Amino acid sequence: MLWRGRGELPREVGILAVVAFVVALGFGIVAPAIPLFARSFGVGTTAVGLAVSAFAFFRFVSAFGGGSLVERFGERTVLSAGLAVVAVTTGLAGLAASFPLFLALRAAGGVGSAMFTVAALSLLLRVAPPSHRGRAAATWQGGFILGGIAGPAAGGLLAELSPRLPFFLYAGFLLLAGSVAMVLLRPSVTMQRSAEPAGTGPDLATDPVGLRTALRSRVYLTALVANLGVGWVLFGVRNSLVPLYVTEELGRTVAWAGAGLLAGSVAQALGLLRSGRLADTWGRRPALVLGAALATISTAALVLPPVLWVFLLSMAVFGLAASFLASVPAALVADVSPARGGRVVAVFQMSADLGAIVGPLVAGWLTDVVSYQAAFAVTTAVLAAGLGAALALPRTAGAPVRG
Repeated sequence: MLWRGRGELPREVGILAVVAFVVALGFGIVAPAIPLFARSFGVGTTAVGLAVSAFAFFRFVSAFGGGSLVERFGERTVLSAGLAVVAVTTGLAGLAASFPLFLALRAAGGVGSAMFTVAALSLLLRVAPPSHRGRAAATWQGGFILGGIAGPAAGGLLAELSPRLPFFLYAGFLLLAGSVAMVLLRPSVTMQRSAEPAGTGPDLATDPVGLRTALRSRVYLTALVANLGVGWVLFGVRNSLVPLYVTEELGRTVAWAGAGLLAGSVAQALGLLRSGRLADTWGRRPALVLGAALATISTAALVLPPVLWVFLLSMAVFGLAASFLASVPAALVADVSPARGGRVVAVFQMSADLGAIVGPLVAGWLTDVVSYQAAFAVTTAVLAAGLGAALALPRTAGAPVRG
C-alpha cells in the first residue's frame, strides 16, 4: 500500500523530496559558475545569456516527450535516466574546450532535466492521496527550496577556485540522486497503473485522464495559468530583473538584491510548512486565491516609486505567496488526473517553463524601452490573471477531502 495512515505521507514523497534537495543543491552550486565559464571562452554577454537560456529552452521543448516516456516506461526509469543525462552532460560541459560544445551540452542537459522533473512530479501526484496532495507538493517543493538556498553560497566559493569544479561536483550530486531514486523507489510502485480515487485505497485501478480531456477542465486551465505566473516571476523576472532594479533604481549594492532574494526564499520555506496543509484542509480554491492575491499585491508594490523597505517587503510577501503557488496548482492537477498522466503533468510543467523563458524577455524589453515600473506592471497583470482564474473556480473545486 502506498498510503498507510491519516497522518503519514507515502514514503515515496520523502524520497522524492530528498532527491529534489540534492538536485537543487547541485544546481545552486553550478549556477554561479555558468556565466563565468562561458566568459572564459571569450564570448560576449549575449552568448553568456544564451548559455543560461539554452538549458531552459530545451527543457521546455522536450517536456512533452518526457511525459510520453513516463506513460510508456514508468516514473522510476525515466526519472533516473533523466538524472543520468544531466549528470553526464554537466560533467562533459566542465571539460568542454569550446563554447559551441559547451552550449550543446547545456542544451542536452535541459532534455534530461525535463525527463526528471516530469517523472518525479508525476509520481508524486500519483502516490499522494487526495487528502494529502497539497502537503505532498509542499514537501517536494521544500526540498528544492532548501537545496536552492544552500547551493549558491558554496557555488560562488568553488567558482573562485575553478569555474570547472562546480560542474564536476554537480554531476556527482546528480549521480547520487539518481542512485537514491533507483535504490529506494520500488519498481512495484512506480510501474503500476493505479491511483487513489477519493475515499478509496491506491490499489484500485483508475484510467489516466487524456490531455484533451484535461484541457477542457476549468480546474486544469486554472492550474496552468497559475503555474505560468510562478515561472514568470519566481524562475524568471525575480532572478533577471531584481538585481538590476536594486542597483540602478534603488541605488544600492547587489548585496541588497541578495538580501531581498534571501528574504523571499526564507518566507517561501516557512510558508511551505503550512500552505500544503491549508490546501488540503481549507480547500484548493481559497488557498489558491490567497496565494495569487498575495503575489499580485507584492509585485504591484514595485510599480510604485522605488523605496528599499517596500522592495524588501515585496520580496518577502511574494515568497509567502510562492509557497501557496508552488503547492496548490500541482494538487489541482492531481485532482484532475490522479492516475499516471505524464503528458498532463508535462504540459503543467511547460507552463512554468514558458513563463521562465518569456517573462525575462518581456520584462527586459519593457525596462529598456519604458521603465522598470512598466515591467513590474505587466508582471502584476500576469499574476492577476491567475487570481482571476482562481476566483472563477467553482466553490466545490478542490474542496477539502477528509482522509
